[in-house]
This record gives sequence, structure tokens and C-alpha cells, in this order.
Amino acid sequence: MLRQVFVLIAIVHFYYGIYYDLSYVKFPPAFLRGGFFDAISRFKYLTFWNMILQSVYFTICLLNDTVGSNEISIRQKPLIRKIKDYMYATVAFPVAMFVGVTFWALMAIDRELVFPKALDDFFPSWLNHVMHTNIVIFTLLEMIISFRVYPKRSEGFTGLFVFTAIYFIWVHVIFAKSGAWVYPVLEILNWWQRIIFFLICLGLQAGLYIVGETLNKAKWGKVQKLLESGRSSKKK
Repeated sequence: MLRQVFVLIAIVHFYYGIYYDLSYVKFPPAFLRGGFFDAISRFKYLTFWNMILQSVYFTICLLNDTVGSNEISIRQKPLIRKIKDYMYATVAFPVAMFVGVTFWALMAIDRELVFPKALDDFFPSWLNHVMHTNIVIFTLLEMIISFRVYPKRSEGFTGLFVFTAIYFIWVHVIFAKSGAWVYPVLEILNWWQRIIFFLICLGLQAGLYIVGETLNKAKWGKVQKLLESGRSSKKK
């Protein structure tokens, strides 16, 4: 019951953030480039992608609570449980952490590179925290609450890299069509520096995947070993 309450709070939290952003936040003309990409301005940002990602993930959690199973010792996991566990390991945790860590790090260095001060009058601070702070809190709480076995690292990295590659391609599509980079930091870099920047971002996400894997092992490793030893004993 407590887990279901937590999941419902997360769902309402993220879906309302998306709704409010799309319905009430209006960027000033100086920040708009004109044309098609004004209409989908939110969908340019990894932050907004992550909000959708977290909303979908916690919706899957609710479905798993309803028609799947959260049992630790279950032998045959329902498909919805497999999707939930894989999605958390490969994208939900590392992307949420990446968004939170990079946003606040860049804000500390030079906020004009990521969230210009001029936007404060148009973008409420509570929504900023929903998108860049609370996503970290919720994903860490989910780590504590839910048992999962991480996939093989090669499988996990594949899911994460595919997601990241799709977003990188999207950023370049936007630049090709509009002549503007999604993030101001990209405008001050040359092409070689941008390549290095993207590689660093990819490396950071891979590192955060390993952090998630390590935290999950620290929290649930003993339980997993007990399950594995119990199954080995039954086979004997």
C-alpha cells in the first residue's frame, strides 16, 4: 500500500509538471527562433524528455503493482515487471541523475549557459525543482523501495546508448532545421569541442549507470545472493 501511494504521488507529480509547463509557461519572444520548433519548444530539451520518461516509468510501476508482481522471490517475472526493471536500470535512473547533476553543475558554473536568469520571470522555481531536483529524489526513493536485478552491463549500456543517440540526433536535426542549438553552451563550442562534449556526456551517463548498479547491489545484493543460494540448494 505504501509503495502504491508513493507511485501515485510520483505519477501525479510528473504529469502535473508536464501539464503546467505545456499549458502555462510561455517563453519570451527573445528565446524563440520562429517556425516549427516554437510549437514543440519543450520537446527540444532532455529535461522534458526525462519528465515524460519518468511519467511513463511510474505508470508502468502502477501497472506492475496492479497486474504484475513485486515479489522478490518470484521465478517467472511478468512481462510488465521485466519492462519496469530494465527501464529503470537503463534509462530511468541514469537519465534522471544526469539531468539533475549536469543542470545544477552548469547552474553553479554559469547559469546563462543552461538557464538564463531572464527566464525566472516566466518559469516558476517550483517547476524548475520538479524537473531538476525532484526527479533525483524520486528515482533514489524508487531504488530503495523496489527490488530489482540489474541486466547484464552490455544489455544495460545498449539501452542507455540507444536512448542517448536518439536524443543527440534530435539535437542535430533541430540545428539543421533552425540554425540554433538547443543549449547555449553548444553555441560557444566549435565542432571538435562539441564532439568532446557529447562524448563526455555519454561517458557521464555510463558512469551514472554504474553508480545505479552499485547502489542497487549495496541495497539489494544480500537479498539477491540469498535467493540465488536458495535456488541452488533446491536444484541440488
